[in-house]
Amino acid sequence: MGDIGNHLNFIIEMIFVKNILLSFFLGMCTYLACSKQVSTAMDLGLAVIFVLTLATPLNWALGEFLLRDGALAWAGLPGVDLSFLNFIAFIAVIAAFVQIIEMFIEKFSAGLYNKLGVYLPLITVNCAILGASLFMWEREYTLVQSVEFGFASGLGWAIAIMALAAIRQKLRYSNIPVGLRGLGITMLVTGLISMAFMAFAGMNLAQ
Repeated sequence: MGDIGNHLNFIIEMIFVKNILLSFFLGMCTYLACSKQVSTAMDLGLAVIFVLTLATPLNWALGEFLLRDGALAWAGLPGVDLSFLNFIAFIAVIAAFVQIIEMFIEKFSAGLYNKLGVYLPLITVNCAILGASLFMWEREYTLVQSVEFGFASGLGWAIAIMALAAIRQKLRYSNIPVGLRGLGITMLVTGLISMAFMAFAGMNLAQ
């Protein structure tokens, strides 16, 4: 149970305790703009999970075998350091996955494509998507950790936006003070969701 527990601890920590949205405030623009309907939030969340789960480990491989200092030793270029290209390379990989998702959604769900509007292509430069790859690079995760981190970060982001969307739908029938309506109550709810997620801190499944 030890190894499995460690992996589960890592995933749960990234989903809840170190949620890329609620702990690092990455991806707030789409989080606030697309959280008015649960269906829209869920579909966008699934798209983010897909992009992060695939793009993060692919960016790991890109960095490990092409960009890091000495990574090109296999090609006879041990002194080459292309790490200064990591931003451009990571965004290119992310853009490719987003383009695939955009074409798929446009073909099979025109309604969802119209609902998401400009926010779907903006996943390309969503700071949560790019932030996950940069965190993976900075923290020097292994391939397995990068897969887990990408999936957990995407799932955590999706859970957060779906939770907010569900609450915002209920708030339509509430008598909210005028000064708190709109963004004010939304940010208060976001803070409460973040506090609820922190309840998972200290959980240890490795025992």
